[in-house]
Amino acid sequence: MNKDLIIPCPTCKKSQRWADCGDHKPFCSKRCQLIDLGEWASEGHAIAGESVLLPEDNALQD
Repeated sequence: MNKDLIIPCPTCKKSQRWADCGDHKPFCSKRCQLIDLGEWASEGHAIAGESVLLPEDNALQD
């Protein structure tokens, strides 16, 4: 990837150079990375699709 590429942080939208993102790519900081992780953990973010019931889920309902 081009090191001079300018990208927005997915969380705070701050513009940054890809080369300056460090270990937090594509986020601008560890803080923004953790905010995004929290959104996934609290189901604020989700991937569209049908729900899937696993066999162990059915055992809990009985």
